[in-house]
Amino acid sequence: MKFFNKAMYLAIAITAAMGLAACSEEKSAESIGETIDDTITDTGNAIEDACEDVKEGANAKDTDC
Repeated sequence: MKFFNKAMYLAIAITAAMGLAACSEEKSAESIGETIDDTITDTGNAIEDACEDVKEGANAKDTDC
């Protein structure tokens, strides 16, 4: 269930970031690209955290993802 919650928050964050990037005043392509890069990095971190939580819950020997 934690994984689903994190995935949902992640989807909302991505949607919000893309919406803000599209509706903001004229920003440079570099600025928009940095926003997208940050969002992708945050997404990867959230997925990794969720994976580690699942492995901890399953008492896996290797909890790294």
